[in-house]
Amino acid sequence: MKQITINTVISILSKEELSSQEIDLMNQAFEARANAYAPYSKFTVGVAILLDNGVVVQGSNQENAAYPSGLCAERVAIYYAGAKYPTAKMLKMFITASPKDRNLVEPIPPCGSCRQAIAEYEMKQDTPIEILFMGAEGPIYKSDSLKNILPLVFDKNNL
Repeated sequence: MKQITINTVISILSKEELSSQEIDLMNQAFEARANAYAPYSKFTVGVAILLDNGVVVQGSNQENAAYPSGLCAERVAIYYAGAKYPTAKMLKMFITASPKDRNLVEPIPPCGSCRQAIAEYEMKQDTPIEILFMGAEGPIYKSDSLKNILPLVFDKNNL
């Protein structure tokens, strides 16, 4: 049997270590999270994506009683950016997530479906998307590319 070793690098930051641009993205992600429609799970997620044209696109999770008709915040923002700004590259994505009844301090990464959507856009634009994610407070995890949190990515090259 052969084995492969996959190494990944995730930086752990505090708010004080963020750049002013990252602080702005964080604040916009918090604003988006406040607009989440999560009456069933009570778990709110907000995202802010910085595009190379300077525009910031926000997204929040949108639930539906007819599961799984809802959509995660990351995909809301990614698909909107792709539809509204099809030639713009996504540079940075900031994600914040927490239940409504408490301030989660553990960083929450994108779910599998969202990771696949991010992977599609990294491939499409041939540029990594920097991903920062956190709970409602506490440490912030920073990845230079989706490939750090989804190293064996399935993409168009597999088809």
